[in-house]
Parts: sequence; C-alpha cells; structure tokens
Amino acid sequence: MKLLEMNHIQKSFGELDVLKNISLSVEESEVVAIIGPSGSGKSTLLRCATFLETIDSGSIAYDGRVAAQNDETERAKYVSAGELKRFRSCFGLVFQNFNLFPHYTVLKNVTDAPISVQKRSRVEAEAEARALLAKMGLSDKADCYPYQLSGGQQQRVSIVRALAMNPQILFFDEPTSALDPELTQEVLKVIRGLAEEHMTMVIVTHEMAFANAVADRVIFMDGGVVVEEGPPSEVFGNPQCERTKRFLEQYQN
Repeated sequence: MKLLEMNHIQKSFGELDVLKNISLSVEESEVVAIIGPSGSGKSTLLRCATFLETIDSGSIAYDGRVAAQNDETERAKYVSAGELKRFRSCFGLVFQNFNLFPHYTVLKNVTDAPISVQKRSRVEAEAEARALLAKMGLSDKADCYPYQLSGGQQQRVSIVRALAMNPQILFFDEPTSALDPELTQEVLKVIRGLAEEHMTMVIVTHEMAFANAVADRVIFMDGGVVVEEGPPSEVFGNPQCERTKRFLEQYQN
C-alpha cells in the first residue's frame, strides 16, 4: 500500500526552479534514502511533502487521500486548512537542528502536541512519552531541558517527539548533519532500530554507508530532478548514470 504519492511536483522560488517535475511514492514499511549534492532540492522535497512549503503544481496524497492537486489553471490547489491539519497527523518530521522548545522540559517537548493537537489525556501522553524515552535510553532525561543534553540526546528526543504522535511515516531531514561522528552513530543506531521495526521512513542523508545498509530504495537527486533510483545494491554498487558515479566517487575518496 502506498502511504505517500507525490506526482509531477514543481516548485520555484522566484526565478529559481528547485523541483522540476519530481514524482515520489513510498510504500508502507519502506525506508527510502534521498541522497545528492547540496542544493539539489532534497530538503525542499521533504518540506513540500510535509506542507512546510506549498508546491506550484503537481499532486500530493497520503494513504490514497489527496491533499493537493492541480486545478483547471494547472496550479496546485490544497484542501482546506482543517483537512490539512488531519493530513499532518499522518507524518512526523525530524529536523537537522532538533527544533526542540528550549523553555520546555524533555517530557513537555514530547507530550505538548499529543495533548494540545490530538487532545489525548495527559496521563496517557506522559505514559507513552516515558516509554519512548526509555526505549531511546533517555529515561533519566525527562525533567531536563534541551541545553542540558548533548546534540545526540537532543536529536533522540526530537525523534521521540515525532514518534509520540503515532505517525504512519517519518521524515528525516539530514538528521546527523549537526552532530560529530560519535553522536552521529548514536542517532543512526536509533533510526536503524526503527527500520528493523518496519517504520516507514524517508531519510535525506549524506551518510552513504548508512543509506546503503538501511534503505530499501535510494533516490539520487541533482538539479531538482531524480537522476537515478533503485535498490542500494544497484545505486551504490552499479550506478547507471555518470552523474551518480561522479557523486559517489567523491564520497569514496
């Protein structure tokens, strides 16, 4: 079953065409890694998928329900704000810079949205939050504030915060780019564990070895288009496009 379908996505900022007729679909339990040079449109694609940016044209659907599609002028038209809010409960997003509320404790960071957005009881939300924190090795950090945590711990809290909303699909935008190598491995281990539990994920990453090991499918983007996609064994082991080969050689050297 396709959890996400993005078809013929176009997105420009002024004169700059950032996404040029891109299509992306994600199956339930699939892990998709998106790789490519800086400025290739990877993060913009994620921001469009999560409604942080509006597409110019194309269509976006979650679980078969359409959130945006072209009208008669060939411009993308979105569903109402109320309906869009319901779509947002389908996914969680983990940013590269954690985006935790600095004045909230770890527990409040995790429980705030389930209580205020999903209207769940505080008792239920806190019980689930503590269980998720324990799973991530953060049981003793519930009453800490973000500044008291390492970068790796902050990123694990932001993953817990996304999971607390019980999303069908998790998006990661360069989840380790702000971390040093040791903390990077800490966070990648968590994501690897989620993959083993069949969490549906789309991961924009510069960690090639990780993408090779964890992804079911790898998408290589450059210049706002999908240059190549396929299983990791093919994209990394036997790339068909010259541009993909040049990009991967850069990482191997």
